[in-house]
Amino acid sequence: MNVGITGMTCAACSTRIEKVLNKMDGVEANVNLSMEKASVAYDPERVNKQEIVNKIEKLGYGVQTEKVELDIEGMTCAACSTRIEKVLNKMDGVKAANINLATESGTVEYESGLVSVDEMLEKVKKLGYTVVIKQDRSAKKDAKEEEIKNKKIKLVISILLSLPLLYTMVAHMPWDLGIPVPDFLMNPWVQFIFATPVQFYIGWQFYVGAFRALANKSANMDVLVALGTSAAYFYSLVEAFRTLNNPNYMPHLYFETSAVLITLILVGKLFEALAKGRTTLAISKLLSLQAKEATVLREGEEVKIPVEQVQVGDQLVVKPGEKIPVDGMVVSGKSSVDESMITGESIPVEKTAEDLVIGSTINKNGRLVIEATKVGKDTALAGIIKIVEEAQGSKAPIQRMADIISGIFVPIVVGISIITFIAWYAFAAPGDLPAALEAAIAVLVIACPCALGLATPTSIMVGTGKGAEQGILFKGGEYLEGTHKIDAILLDKTGTITKGKPEVTNWIELQEGVLPYLIAAEKSSEHPLAEAIVQYGKEKNAAVKEVESFEAIPGHGIKAVVEGKTVVVGTRKLMEKEKIIYENQKRQLTHLETEGKTAMLLAVNGMPAGIIAVADTVKGSSKEAIRNLKELGVEVFMITGDNERTAKAIGSEVGIDGVFAEVLPKEKAAKVKELQEAGKKVAMVGDGINDAPALALADIGIAIGTGTDVAIETADVTLVGGDLLNIPKAIELSRKTMRNIRQNLFWALFYNSIGIPVAALGLLAPWIAGAAMAFSSVSVVANALRLKRVKL
Repeated sequence: MNVGITGMTCAACSTRIEKVLNKMDGVEANVNLSMEKASVAYDPERVNKQEIVNKIEKLGYGVQTEKVELDIEGMTCAACSTRIEKVLNKMDGVKAANINLATESGTVEYESGLVSVDEMLEKVKKLGYTVVIKQDRSAKKDAKEEEIKNKKIKLVISILLSLPLLYTMVAHMPWDLGIPVPDFLMNPWVQFIFATPVQFYIGWQFYVGAFRALANKSANMDVLVALGTSAAYFYSLVEAFRTLNNPNYMPHLYFETSAVLITLILVGKLFEALAKGRTTLAISKLLSLQAKEATVLREGEEVKIPVEQVQVGDQLVVKPGEKIPVDGMVVSGKSSVDESMITGESIPVEKTAEDLVIGSTINKNGRLVIEATKVGKDTALAGIIKIVEEAQGSKAPIQRMADIISGIFVPIVVGISIITFIAWYAFAAPGDLPAALEAAIAVLVIACPCALGLATPTSIMVGTGKGAEQGILFKGGEYLEGTHKIDAILLDKTGTITKGKPEVTNWIELQEGVLPYLIAAEKSSEHPLAEAIVQYGKEKNAAVKEVESFEAIPGHGIKAVVEGKTVVVGTRKLMEKEKIIYENQKRQLTHLETEGKTAMLLAVNGMPAGIIAVADTVKGSSKEAIRNLKELGVEVFMITGDNERTAKAIGSEVGIDGVFAEVLPKEKAAKVKELQEAGKKVAMVGDGINDAPALALADIGIAIGTGTDVAIETADVTLVGGDLLNIPKAIELSRKTMRNIRQNLFWALFYNSIGIPVAALGLLAPWIAGAAMAFSSVSVVANALRLKRVKL
């Protein structure tokens, strides 16, 4: 077997592992440091795979795990998904198996050396389900559409055959409705002809599912349906045969009960399938954003190719109005690009040579030539789609409760049904087999755990999809659940509350017409503050002046000669060094500095000529977002490496009282821990790179940015784009999703806890129980779909 090993740093590591493994009885190992793999031959009679892995881990190294995503068909209720999960988790080498009934899929994390994907597939197939490695979405969509089409055909046949039988129920009503019932419909053999195809053609899927479940020593919804309908059908058949010996015998027929039950269950299953299709709408929307074709430059010619064929390094032509096919860098051209679908920013972004562009964004008004840097699954949009898919397939902790209940539910229901039958036949209606049978069947049918199995995953799917539409990416169901508990939030200042880019905030002109001299001098500087000043000059259309000489004075400012005039820009110390008197400007400088701005003096020919202030300005949405967080009952703190005066000025501007200033990146995690020790559930919001330790330690780590790889990997929640308003939206979405899940669980359990006793008392006809069961599943999915319409 081949085992991937993590944690090896040098040849001594690989030698040590090799030596220890080779000392094991029946093992011959060869460890490759560069490939981080061990090739192990072993005698299975003397040692097993798990012992080899345990030995590697005992030495302090890790065994690499891989993930495989599966598509599983044939699951009918929560008992099915729980059973598959349980069996896979028992396999050697499987770290974690997560099976999702709502998406009909599963994710398995496993140690490749211990178990193969084929072994896992075989195990699931033996349980009686159809399983393949996850197909591409278009193939799966086609298969799903075909499945729904088949369901509709079977349902139409079932309805046509069941309607005459349903009509005969009029004759069984305790009161006369005055509706004529033809005699031939009351003939037991006519009813037999209508009921048999429904029972054994339409309903064969329930027998197959029940057999597989029982063969694997478990029970699911199919067991309940097969038991209930078979009891009604075969009892009716026995009654029909009794009429052959005694033509005057009035048989008790329940053919209509079995046929109508199967039809109603099929109605519920079809509605369920259609509704589940709508829960994946978010993914479909994201996929629709992808470009289908790209124009690639080949030997100077423009050639159109499918976007899947684009390779890293290809040069692509993007014309006005076209989607940018893949992530890349502008080689030539100038245009504005609408990046709103990724960043949420409605204003198009100007792009010129060496600027990065994101695949699927729209080129507005200029021809661009870009070089592909990321293609296929590596693009930003593909990363977002993967995050949403994984989140929709993951389980929230609250779902574990539903899984545990579902796992033991069916055997208990069968037990209750048997007790009901005995109680009716022996005590409630002694010797009345039809009454006892009817009550027992009603118990079996009303108790189906479908609604319980769908209660959580459907809400998680819709919630994560809704989040994706808003630019909020939850990494998994557990994070969607955990976010609603947040009562304290730490906001990094630079790039989170502020734009992370300095801008000119104040320009005070003391001498007329000096701005062009300032801009000309700063153009020669590489300092970030100089860039902000030059940008300001462009916005003000400042005249172009020629620089004759330039000198940068580190830590103080610059000195230049512009068209014969000496220009000095910088700090008080520089002014004092150059013997420039600025006594009258001191008050203005101090005032700007107390606002957290970097204020500089401009002197021309030895005289104060202007004051310019530069600051990392607050984002337009920061103040409103912080106010919204407070309204949600969340305590807001700001954390920054800046000096206390600047930090407090920014905090005061946006409405934050709790400010942690002069905190180094490595100390941010300690502040998170400090708040946690005070009993708070803490969210940390940062850029996902220098805030990584704090993001990892926080109860919920939220990365804010443009969906970079590092942010997505580090955080539990990624906010695509820089809008802080998405933070309160994420908390609100989490709260509403949890409320929706609790409603679903309540109704699913309510149906069963109320329905079972009512059915056991004989107050519920089996066909009504079937309708109620189907309605419970549909109502749970419909309630989950309400999340799509919530306002955030």
